[in-house]
Amino acid sequence: MAGLKAAVARLRRELASYQVEFTDRAVAEEEIAGLAALAAEGSPDPARLRRSLLLIASAVGSVSALAGGMRDVRHAVERFDSPAATV
Repeated sequence: MAGLKAAVARLRRELASYQVEFTDRAVAEEEIAGLAALAAEGSPDPARLRRSLLLIASAVGSVSALAGGMRDVRHAVERFDSPAATV
């Protein structure tokens, strides 16, 4: 769980520091907040995590400045999909 929380926090910071506006920025910010809330629950539903991840990825598009944060969030979400996930 700590990995997901850290990844979401990193992406949130990176998006906050990215000064360029883009069309779906509000969507990305809202989904990141939702993902943080899911992480805070303690045992989030993997399907909900994947949905949020897809929405965030589509909202930020190809903003290369956010690629590292997106990668970390994707890896953290993927850990919940593994059969032996004890995150």
